[in-house]
This record gives sequence, structure tokens and C-alpha cells, in this order.
Amino acid sequence: MSALKQLTAAIITALTTTAMMTSAGYASEDESRDHDREIRHVLLLSIDGLHALDLKNFVAAHPDSALSALSHTGITYTNASTMKPSDSFPGLLAQVTGGSPKSTGVFYDDSYDRKLSAPGDTACATQGTETHFAENIDYDSTAIGGGASQHNGQMIDPAQLPRDGARGCAPVYPHQFLRVNTIFEVVKAHGGRTAWADKHPAYDIVKGPSGHGVDDLYTPEIDANATVANGFPVSLATGKSITKSVAATEFYDDFKVSAVVKEINGFDHSGAQRVGTPTVFGMNFQAVSVGQKLAGNGYLDPIGTPSAGLADALTHTDQSVRKMIEALRARHLLESTLIIVSAKHGQSPIDPNKRMAIDDGAVFPAALGSNLAFDIADDGALIWLHDQTQTAAGLTALDNTPNSGIGELLAGPALALGYQDPATDSRTPDIIAIANTGVVYTTGSKLAEHGGFNEDDTHVALLLSHPGMHATTINSPVQTTQIAPTILRTLDINPAELQAVRMEKTPALPQ
Repeated sequence: MSALKQLTAAIITALTTTAMMTSAGYASEDESRDHDREIRHVLLLSIDGLHALDLKNFVAAHPDSALSALSHTGITYTNASTMKPSDSFPGLLAQVTGGSPKSTGVFYDDSYDRKLSAPGDTACATQGTETHFAENIDYDSTAIGGGASQHNGQMIDPAQLPRDGARGCAPVYPHQFLRVNTIFEVVKAHGGRTAWADKHPAYDIVKGPSGHGVDDLYTPEIDANATVANGFPVSLATGKSITKSVAATEFYDDFKVSAVVKEINGFDHSGAQRVGTPTVFGMNFQAVSVGQKLAGNGYLDPIGTPSAGLADALTHTDQSVRKMIEALRARHLLESTLIIVSAKHGQSPIDPNKRMAIDDGAVFPAALGSNLAFDIADDGALIWLHDQTQTAAGLTALDNTPNSGIGELLAGPALALGYQDPATDSRTPDIIAIANTGVVYTTGSKLAEHGGFNEDDTHVALLLSHPGMHATTINSPVQTTQIAPTILRTLDINPAELQAVRMEKTPALPQ
């Protein structure tokens, strides 16, 4: 080979080697960048009461808000529906199990089970009881800590729990009441850490049937007393329930926001122990829900213009979301975190002119008499009968009850289309009364309620956001049950590990 050819070959070899090294260097950098953007955390936020309409109106009116920023790098599902009934328990369980009451067995935080026995019936002598899992099961529901400081750190009083004769008449804790597993249990099985914050100690239910799904559960009692002066909370001690004031509820939400920020920073909710940022974590917000319901607040018109109190609750909640975003950014976790914003339930009615208050005590007991085992009615009603063979007679009696507020009754095959058959399932109500939009079963002054089946109850906000996403709007109908399989799929975990997903064939959200 000539000297010229040798030099040419050397140059080509050198250039080729340099190109390969450069190419390899860029590939390595891209892989590193992709790894940084790989989603390793999911922050799930339930802004209770937040309608799809509320999200749309707020983002339009506040283009510099945190929710607007999330929507600019996210998918907004404009036609998302929560559970029917739209209560907090089934609403949250939809998001963390992928299932409806048909699989979870949970219809309401206050419902009925034909096989369980009442609290205090330590011999389980009688079957069939109300199953109430709210502030009533606290040792002390007037205290933010639920009485834990006087009971060795325990907030739930087992004496207030229903009992299960099939388990030696043992108390049934909320997590034991749930029939299917949760995303928290699945993520833990894959080595992840989990955390959740909510409004009652009864949210022990999110731990799942194992009782161990949530590593860090923070449940300050929202029914605790607060002292409010000049419209602002000054302490959580004496006074009225927190939910009697929008400002007090905002103050209460701040406790949970602080807990989530500490978790983002790698600590437990108290900030006492460094444990690492959870894989799946989040909280619920209460201020918007209170602002929708509390007299003197609510909406001003049918298009969802908020009153001053509700507007303040929305703004305060948005500012809280911003604190979380900023904490994630400061820890360089924002690009590895999927943020999901939705709601356990809506609130009905939005149009204040449609509100019609009805005393449910004058409707259901009067119509059904001694055959009424239990009913729960907020803006719809679930009804359990002692004698199920008399269901048809109960329907006739309700149909003939004047001023009942009932628009439609479900029972028999019509009810079993969406739920288990009450003839064979101990928890499914015998009759579901779907109220007319605007009906609130109350003798008080609350402006709206949830738990029903109409559009204002169920049409909730749903937004998924990540810096790698482009602003997208999806108008096709989706369900909040689809959040759970989406979370697992995002974390590269098979959604079929959720029992409810397998039972109900729940798909992930379209993305």
C-alpha cells in the first residue's frame, strides 16, 4: 500500500472511530435523558367535588394557575364519570382498585351488610347491620388525631366496628370490608413505597384486604372541632366542626399538603424519618366540596360561576397543588412523576335554582314501614329491606309517595345489570332511588350533596400531566376506574394484578 493510501485509510479509520464514539456519546446521553424522564412516581390528587366544568372554568379564568400549567403538559378528559353511587368511598376505591361496587362490595361509607352483626353484638347473635365507616369509628371524632394520643397511637375504636360471625365475631376494620386488592398492595409487592392522606381514620380502607398496602397513611379527622375568629381558623381544638367553615377546611387541607410535600422530600408524613419518596402517593382535598355545600357559598348560576367562598377554595387548592409541583421540581423529580388530578365525586346541583330540600325521614320510612332495614339518602337513596320478597311492594309504595323527589327506581334485573344480585349478595341494596337533579335529602341548609347518580354528581374532572406530554383533550367517555390500571401500566406493572380489573375488564385510560 502506498503512503498516500495508508494515510487515507488512517484518516478514514480515525473519522469513523470518532463518529462512532460521538454517536455512542449522544446515544448514552439520550438514554440518560430518557431514564430521567421515565415515570417512577405517581402523585394522585382527589379534589373532592371538582366537576369537569369547574376545571374548565378555573383554567380559563386563571391561565397562570398550577392547574392550567398541568393541563398544558397533560391530557384532559372532559367526559369522565365517577362511581354510581357517587359517594367518597366508592369514588376513591374506583381510582385505587379499578372497580365499582360490583367488585369492591363497597357502596357507601355508610351502608348495610346482611351477614355482619352490629357493633356491641359480641356474640353475633343477630345478622344484618348498618356498616358505618366514617368519624363514628374514631375514639374521639372531635380531635384532629381521632383520640390516638390517648389510645397508644390507635385512632379506630374496635368497639364501634361491625362484627363478623364467620371470623369468630371479630370486629371488621375498613380494610377488611374491601373485597379486592388495591394499587398500593400491588406496588408494594413490586418493591415500591406507598402513602396516602385522607379525611377520616376510616380511610384505613385503602390499605386493602391485606391491611398492609399503605406504608404511610395520614388521616387527620375532618370532623374535628376548630375555633374560627373573623372568618379564619385559629386552632383545631374547641369550637365547631372544621366543615362549618371554608377557611377552616382550607387550614385542615394544609396539614395534608404539608405531609405530601414532606413525602416528596423523602420523609414520612411527619417529617421525622427519611424513607424515600413514595412510588404511589397522594391525598384528597376537602375545601372545594365544603365550598360547594356550605350555606352562603356554592355556585351563583347554572354555568358554574363560583361564589366568593367557593372561588377562594378553588384558588387555595390550586396554590396547594403548586407547592407540590415546586417541591417535585426542587428535588428533580418532576420529570419522573405522573400527576393525576380527579375527584371522588361531584356535587349536585350546580344550578342553585334547582335545589329542593326534602326530609328523607318523611319519605323512605313512611313508605316502607317496618320492612325498611336501612337506607342512606343524600341526593339519591340506597335501600335495604328485611324481607326481600317484598321488593315489588316497596317499589309500589315509593311510586305512590308524594313529593319524594324520586325520578327513577332500580330493583331486580335492572339493578343487577350494574351490580351484584341483591338476592345473593349481602351488600347490594334491594332498591336504588335515583333522585331528580337538585333534590337534596336534608332538613338543614346545605346547598348541594353527593352520593347520587345524576350528571352533577358524577361528571368529574380528570387530568393526567407529565412534562413529556403535549396538551391534549379527549372527549370520549371514560371512567375513573380506569385510573388504577393506568397507574400500574405507567409503572410497567401488569394491571391484571388488580382483582377488580380482571373481574370488570377495566381498561387503562386512552392516552
